[in-house]
Amino acid sequence: MDIPFEFDSFLAFGSLAIMLLIGIFFRAKVKFLQNYLIPSCLIGGVLGLVLENVGIIKFTGTEFEFFAYHFFNISFISVGLSRSDEPKEKAAKGKDYFRGALWMASVQCASFAMQAVLSGGLVILLGLVGMELFPTFGFLVPLGFEEGPGQALSFGKVWESMGFEHGATIGLTFAAVGFLFSFFVGVPLANWGIRKGYSSLGSVTLPQEFIKGIFSADQKKEPAGELTTHSSNIDTLAFHAALIGLVYVLTYFFTLYLGKLIGTFAPDVAKMLWGFFFFFGLTIAFLVRMAMRKLGVEYMINPGLQRRITGWSVDFLIVATIMGIKLLVVWKFIVPIALMSLVNGILTTAFVIYFGRRLWGYNIERMVGIYGAVTGTVSSGLLLLRIADPEFKTPAAIEIGVMSLFMVPVVLGSGILVNAPLWWGWSVGMTILVFAGIFVATLVFMKVAKLWLTPKF
Repeated sequence: MDIPFEFDSFLAFGSLAIMLLIGIFFRAKVKFLQNYLIPSCLIGGVLGLVLENVGIIKFTGTEFEFFAYHFFNISFISVGLSRSDEPKEKAAKGKDYFRGALWMASVQCASFAMQAVLSGGLVILLGLVGMELFPTFGFLVPLGFEEGPGQALSFGKVWESMGFEHGATIGLTFAAVGFLFSFFVGVPLANWGIRKGYSSLGSVTLPQEFIKGIFSADQKKEPAGELTTHSSNIDTLAFHAALIGLVYVLTYFFTLYLGKLIGTFAPDVAKMLWGFFFFFGLTIAFLVRMAMRKLGVEYMINPGLQRRITGWSVDFLIVATIMGIKLLVVWKFIVPIALMSLVNGILTTAFVIYFGRRLWGYNIERMVGIYGAVTGTVSSGLLLLRIADPEFKTPAAIEIGVMSLFMVPVVLGSGILVNAPLWWGWSVGMTILVFAGIFVATLVFMKVAKLWLTPKF
């Protein structure tokens, strides 16, 4: 039968949605998943990956890469459009959190550099024994672990056009492994700190809705947001979605014409601009919000609804990330993937614990928060933090948000540096030498700034 309309994209989206719903069900019913606080998006993604590779879900994985890339961009645009709902007098206290946020940003910067050095070094070592890998293969580890699936996918996809076979799938695989470390190591780490009495709040009990992931029918629920437009004119959610659409189109044309300008003398750099789409989107969203503030209409952006849009995009992003992995590709590169994942996972864990023990306060809270961020995403860090600080009474939650501001130049600089072998013809050895210099410089900064103290436990 001829179908008059194209359904593939929406059927792929429907597959992501169904897997997410199944993930919600399993999280609410299976104790093992509750014990490790595995989010529904990760559960659904893994199940979807299995069903896809046994042929029950009839997609190749490329469709899910498409959704992962765009949901990643949407999440950053939504962050750029978000405004603070804190009263000015309370927001002014942000200065009190400067030191903790600076520690988190320093750990994340050093961790990225360390992972780049370790993985780049393994690319060189494997090459010596006859396993030739694409020069930037190892740099997908810090992109996947530190920056999340969207950036690993973005860079991997663009590198494919430069000769990196299956770069997108490999990037998604490293991101997925990072999530596994985040939860299967991060949750026991948080529980260990609480059990030892290192949590500032002492012994804490997680509420059932946090463990199961859903609220009961008779429980008081937190509002999702407030209306800023009248429904007789336009639904408020539609207005927020329209703002994201506006920023997306502006970002597209900015990236397109910037690429045409640069492409006349540096075509490879022009291709890589699409890997920085998220950053351009974040910047343009911020500028749009500033323009709305000047016009006196910024109040129409409701912080609660905007956070829901961000969370929605991240949940679907993670499902799409896992389902975008091609197991045949993973098996083909299983030795370097497994070796780099284990080495980086173990040493990153040791690195975070080492510096987490040498803080001036809130050691466990800050430790697990940054651990989630350097193995998964900021959302992973907040989820782990809630184990030790269920009501976010410590400054760690705000510090994670402030840390993101410090990390903007680091993310941009690292994104440029991982392309050095392709843009400037650097050897992998030269590139990791620069990353090693960044690693050492960050440690020196931490010592001078008194962010690296004596062990507290």
